[in-house]
Amino acid sequence: MKKLNLLTILIMLAFASISFGQSISGTAHDFSTKLWNASGEICVVCHTPHNAIAGAKLLWNHELSTATYTLYSSSTLDATVGQPDGSSKLCLSCHDGTVAVDNFGGTTGGSSFIVGDAELGTDLSNDHPVSFTYDDALATTDGGLNPPTSTNSGLGGTIDADMLASNKVQCSSCHNPHDNTNGYFLVKSNAASALCLTCHNK
Repeated sequence: MKKLNLLTILIMLAFASISFGQSISGTAHDFSTKLWNASGEICVVCHTPHNAIAGAKLLWNHELSTATYTLYSSSTLDATVGQPDGSSKLCLSCHDGTVAVDNFGGTTGGSSFIVGDAELGTDLSNDHPVSFTYDDALATTDGGLNPPTSTNSGLGGTIDADMLASNKVQCSSCHNPHDNTNGYFLVKSNAASALCLTCHNK
């Protein structure tokens, strides 16, 4: 019985990894055909099963940015925004333009950098804030936000369950780096501002 359960789990993981690999395949995050990626693997630029960067989650394999960011601020912002952490720190490892995309697997001194609209730089003052706690208390204080523990995300559960990481808004709240079905790697369509209106009630 134990062997059957283990076999079932392994088969499920195999199908999940095939599906996962197909969704990223051919997107801007598929680096398998880049000359600087000698392995030809899709996942290895960001993730590794062995010797991941200490302290980073998701078996992270890419050099982390050490930049200090200029943050979004506004007189109407009720949240406390700090320096990017969590998955946002991982995203900015490439998207702030301070670390080469080909700095992975312990390699440094790469020469391939993100350019154009995808390169956000270190001035995030004109970008949606990230790495702040979004809970029911913030929604009540702000008045312009939906309560995350009871509002449907449109992704199968609540905002809290589907879009927040440890109660925080991160880049991954709105973007799925592994699936570009909705364009801009959005987690769902933003037609008629549907994605924005998931959290914002005006």
